[in-house]
Amino acid sequence: MKIAIIGAGIVGSTVAYYLHRSGIADVTIFDDGHGQATKAAAGIICPWFSKRRNKAWYQLASQGASFYQTLVRDLAEEGIKTSFYQQNGVYLLKKDDSKLEALKALAESRRQEAPLIGDVRILDKEVVAKEFPGLEGFQRLLFAEGGARVDGAELCQTLLKATPYQLVTGKVSLITEGKVFTIQQQSFDHVFLCAGAWLGQVLEPLGYQVDIRPQKGQLIDYQLRNLVTDQLPVVMPEGEIDLIPFFNGHLAVGASHENDQAFDLSVDEDLLIALEESAQAYYPELNGTLRQAVRVGTRAYSSDFLPFFGEVPGMKGIFAASGLGSSGLTVGPLIGRELVALLLQDKKILDMTNYPIQNYVKYSKM
Repeated sequence: MKIAIIGAGIVGSTVAYYLHRSGIADVTIFDDGHGQATKAAAGIICPWFSKRRNKAWYQLASQGASFYQTLVRDLAEEGIKTSFYQQNGVYLLKKDDSKLEALKALAESRRQEAPLIGDVRILDKEVVAKEFPGLEGFQRLLFAEGGARVDGAELCQTLLKATPYQLVTGKVSLITEGKVFTIQQQSFDHVFLCAGAWLGQVLEPLGYQVDIRPQKGQLIDYQLRNLVTDQLPVVMPEGEIDLIPFFNGHLAVGASHENDQAFDLSVDEDLLIALEESAQAYYPELNGTLRQAVRVGTRAYSSDFLPFFGEVPGMKGIFAASGLGSSGLTVGPLIGRELVALLLQDKKILDMTNYPIQNYVKYSKM
């Protein structure tokens, strides 16, 4: 079975990996390496405190968080290191810390269906200072044991290193002739469109309208000298920024959510300064710390903020996913696995009728 994957981000790399595990596919990945959201992402796996009313989104995010346990186990069985994922817990900060009790109660009510949440408790500043010295901007916070952090670029690299595939770089166009699909003069039996915010650019020449808009995100990496970060929880204050510790003194801060920049990938210095100032309110030691790197990527959002995936309407053998937004690192691996299950007619984890691709990808050409 010859299969093409367009896009090597979190969904595409997961599709490639689980196709490899199925043992039935010859995989070619097409990716131009430009603007990919996952490569620019440092994410937090902690969906259980969301108050979004969309039950389908919460089920996807909660199941996506749990699926990381399966993904890590599958890779470990093959002797592959999974340092992209670290479950150190999460600190949630509220400007009004009287809201912490309600958040704790919410998590405890959801723990029966999502045991991964683990222990949830309210901590005083004096207790936190022993684990995360120098953290400011609160008197009490909520600690959730089950929260985790993910390095998006490392996750994709790990999955692809575990997968035999051919890589073709550059822009692509998809040609359909009956049951044969052609990309850059190569023919395939099936195609997975994992192009994120660029899904419309792939499908619109074939007569489709795609409900997707791009959102720019910027994130800053620091190298800290005086803080042991390996086991630190992620810090989630109210507002746009998060502080995400990784190994060996690496701390990521971000990310921005810019809806008016389309596919622009330039660095906005004024915005970065604003991110830094916000972060310094919680970790003053960042003042004077040099940036190690700045990451910029483009997320994909649907009009109702719900991801979608499935077989493209009217295009049997072509599968697509998009609209993951800022929860992409949480839900992406599960969506990739579900797409492979759809192709192979295997048992699925999700009720796919909750994420109907036909509501977002519509054939319009007369």
